[in-house]
Amino acid sequence: MSALEYLKKILEAEQFEKLAKIKNDELHEFVAKYIQHLEPSKVFVCTDDERDIDYVRKKALEYGEERKLAIEGHTVHFDNYYDQARDKKHTYILVPDDRKLPYINTKNREEGLKEIHEIMKGIMKGKEMFICFFSLGPKNSPFMIPAVQITDSAYVAHSEFILYRKAYDVFAATPDIKFFKFVHSEGELDERNTSKNLDKRRIMIDLEGEITFAANTQYGGNTIGLKKPAFRLTIHRAVKEGWLSEHMFLMGVNGPNGRVTYFTGAYPSMCGKTSTCMLQHERLVGDDLSFIKPINGEARAVNVENGVFGIIQGVNAKDDPIIWEVLHTPHEIIFSNVLVKDGKVYWTGMGEDIPCEGENHSGKWYCGKKDKEGNEIPPSHKNARFTARLIYFRNLDKEALNSPEGVKLGGMIFGGRDADTWPPVCEAFNWRHGVIMKGASLESETTAATLGKEGVRKYNPMAILDFMSVHIGDYIRNYLYFEKRVPTPPKIFAVNYFLKDKDGNFLNTKLDKSVWLKWMELRVHGDVDAIRTPIGYLPKYEDLKELFRSVLGREYSKEEYEEQFKIRVPELLAKLDRIEKIYREMGNVPPEIFEEIEAERKRLLEARHSFGEYISPYSFL
Repeated sequence: MSALEYLKKILEAEQFEKLAKIKNDELHEFVAKYIQHLEPSKVFVCTDDERDIDYVRKKALEYGEERKLAIEGHTVHFDNYYDQARDKKHTYILVPDDRKLPYINTKNREEGLKEIHEIMKGIMKGKEMFICFFSLGPKNSPFMIPAVQITDSAYVAHSEFILYRKAYDVFAATPDIKFFKFVHSEGELDERNTSKNLDKRRIMIDLEGEITFAANTQYGGNTIGLKKPAFRLTIHRAVKEGWLSEHMFLMGVNGPNGRVTYFTGAYPSMCGKTSTCMLQHERLVGDDLSFIKPINGEARAVNVENGVFGIIQGVNAKDDPIIWEVLHTPHEIIFSNVLVKDGKVYWTGMGEDIPCEGENHSGKWYCGKKDKEGNEIPPSHKNARFTARLIYFRNLDKEALNSPEGVKLGGMIFGGRDADTWPPVCEAFNWRHGVIMKGASLESETTAATLGKEGVRKYNPMAILDFMSVHIGDYIRNYLYFEKRVPTPPKIFAVNYFLKDKDGNFLNTKLDKSVWLKWMELRVHGDVDAIRTPIGYLPKYEDLKELFRSVLGREYSKEEYEEQFKIRVPELLAKLDRIEKIYREMGNVPPEIFEEIEAERKRLLEARHSFGEYISPYSFL
């Protein structure tokens, strides 16, 4: 019996017809295999028809995975108290042997597939399976990667319809199209309709089969297949094919005379990524993931997604007016793991009084409530989220979001949390210098609020370490090779919003990033000169003074400039030593890394010999 014959035998006629319209044997075999293995009681195939999507929305409510809130279109979802983030320990990259890859949790492919299939055998008994079709990147474009999601969570399917481009029509119109595959089951649920068997929570990434599995979890970062599970697959594919799949926002910066210049930006968590791309006077294209491809000799970029799965903690009306507006407007939005009281949502850091009782990720909540480990439970989880379509954001660049050819990339930005080393903004000398000394050397300090120990520097190349699926050496090698396919690659910049003085006070305000962006935009087009220093090009005071006046309406003193942009030789040399040690111990990395490190070290030592330990940018004029 063929897969299609089997599907006709077991499915309702309406659902079978939806699959039969897709002329793709691989799809039919994939669906048939997992219906047999997972044993759902019911199967629903989601087309692009709004009636199908509405069916999923209603099932999320009916099955208790979401609940309505006071504002029309808003719902709330709760994950298990201990299922609130990506499960790094039980997320595995499956490899064909027992090889070890630096910073990556690997598992033998044969063993991993056996384990996940044993865990998922019959896991959907008594439940409804949803089969959904999407596209990573704009549909019918050079960037498109079609994908199929199988899940028994209406919440997961609903989230994906908000976050991604529907693509049943692509599958129906394109026989035998190749596609990514995602298989998820939330498993047995407890009395709060949250995943119960967390000891059997597993996320498996099969690079060879381009399929991911997630079991016994509901948290979006584990379960939304097109999000971070797919990201591992696209990194692997990009390295094989010679393009870039990156943990980067995509935004347009408005320049003089109506000019728009597009930038991507990679920042580790809590380093200003969202606040940068959401600036209300610039153009938002995407907040999280970008594909960058060489097209006709240019680096072209797209937002992989169509929505935002954003951290809500700290979002407030003053600092985040656009997000705040979205969250208080009657749109289709899913809140997760926030506090709910009388149909209204509250979260930590929102700038409003929060009631001392309600319901949150721990169940019934009250001020001072503690978990079984004795930890006080906050009103909302620090990883509480909102899921919303990008079309709701008034600073969205709609044309750029939907362009099949993407946008021409003018610059790439790498930013970390750094109290004493990098200046606020610096331009790399060239592509190779930028890739190695700005991107591959990225570090970020931990914060006391998140990890309990402040100031620990974490190596995080291109802010992508948590999602790496290939050897870091191969990943950097692909970056270096990219220049050969793009004769004039984007300029590379590094930013640091967290520089402090000797007393621990920040040297910049939250708004200063607006100025750094404008300066970078001008540099892409050669509209302003810069000062050549041992670590790259720094802004001239006169240019920043004018930008602070025109952008922020405030004066910017020479004293501020010199303190912020001085070359801190001891700290920079120490950073070089740290980064070199990491790559020496790693092995299998491009020799260019050590060449660039040594060249920068030599420049810094020469500068120290001429000017001392801490050097004013004026010394290099």
